[in-house]
Amino acid sequence: MNELYNYLTTGRKFAKVREWGKIISITGSAQVVIQAIGFISGILVIRVLPVHEYAIYTLANTILGTMTLLADGGGISTGVMSQGGPVWNDNKKLGQILSTGLVLRKKFAGVTLILAIPALVYLLRNHQVTWGMTIAVSISVIPMFYLSLSSSIYDIIAKLRQEIIPLQKIQVLTNFGRLFLTFSLLLFPLAFIAISISGLSQAWNSRKLKNLAKPYAQLTDKVDLEVKKNILAIVKRTLPGALFYSLSGQITLWLISFFGSTEGVAQIGALGRIGMVLSIFTSMFGTLIVPRFARLSNDYQILLKRYVQFIIILFCVCLSLVTLVSLFSDYFLLVLGNKYFGLNNELCLYILGSSIGLVSGGAYQLIASRGWILNPIISISLNILFILLGVSIFDISSLIGVIIFGVFLSCLQLIMNGSYGILKIFNLKCRSNQFN
Repeated sequence: MNELYNYLTTGRKFAKVREWGKIISITGSAQVVIQAIGFISGILVIRVLPVHEYAIYTLANTILGTMTLLADGGGISTGVMSQGGPVWNDNKKLGQILSTGLVLRKKFAGVTLILAIPALVYLLRNHQVTWGMTIAVSISVIPMFYLSLSSSIYDIIAKLRQEIIPLQKIQVLTNFGRLFLTFSLLLFPLAFIAISISGLSQAWNSRKLKNLAKPYAQLTDKVDLEVKKNILAIVKRTLPGALFYSLSGQITLWLISFFGSTEGVAQIGALGRIGMVLSIFTSMFGTLIVPRFARLSNDYQILLKRYVQFIIILFCVCLSLVTLVSLFSDYFLLVLGNKYFGLNNELCLYILGSSIGLVSGGAYQLIASRGWILNPIISISLNILFILLGVSIFDISSLIGVIIFGVFLSCLQLIMNGSYGILKIFNLKCRSNQFN
């Protein structure tokens, strides 16, 4: 019996399980703290801001997310990850990749700003926001936008080198700073103040991430032409999709914004704050799983095994969360305050759609980290078909109709992303058999 115990506890598999258990427990506990602070900050914003101001805040953040996606060209960060994966322990090469990615991001950012700010102004004016508030909100979005661009590139280095604890320390302190500043809304309950608070905390976050990346990546002013070519090759395949997904990614909010009411915009934004619980798993997945998947060799058996394992884990986590929210929806809504009471069905459906979207997004992140991008003509055509089909079936003028539409869209996208990942891995098997 003792021999069996010693074999089990000293074996290779047990060591692997123990290592992963330690990593997940450290990362998971830190992410719980990070997301809890972020959640408290978000709930404070919801409770303090009047419904009309929170609708403005929601629209601005939606445009900001779209701007960030467009400035990435749909694939610069993915290109940095896929290029950095094979050379993750080469400081010089990693620095060239990082520097090239930053230069490309800045170029895309300028064009994005010219396109996005007029769209933000139009949306705000469409909801009867005054010119003074419209200008204030538009100005407050710009620094937040530029700072988030560099942050999302710098943290790729920390993830590739698996500097998890320093990375999470920065995230914890950033969220604490945002929470502290959020209390100023008690004196000035205005949307542009809430956005500016995020910008201030993001400035500190960007500087710290840059310092964390420096020991592992030798930054240079020169652009590596080969790296630039490879990243742009990914961008070329993803940019059409990025342009499309910049609109379709927040399709439920766009629909309620154009066809619904200002109150509906605020409600779906508030439900999204409950959905932030999912960001714990999104962050853990992007920090622990995706970089490791990017570093795997082109062995189709290993890739297929890991791909299926990771998707199943995500699915189980999301199923548990949907069940929890369904059983205790009253308590979750209680957190949002009386202004949003009674949205039980809407909340459950929103979390279901967000959970399916999380699994779909996880599948996409895994395949994209290998540089595998579905032809944009195919992906965009399928998504347009999905959207047209959903719009013809569901009532997009009501809040619950728009949310059901979102669930429907997430299901079809999961099928598309998941099956494409399996197909790409089996292509490796076919190539391997040809060479043998």
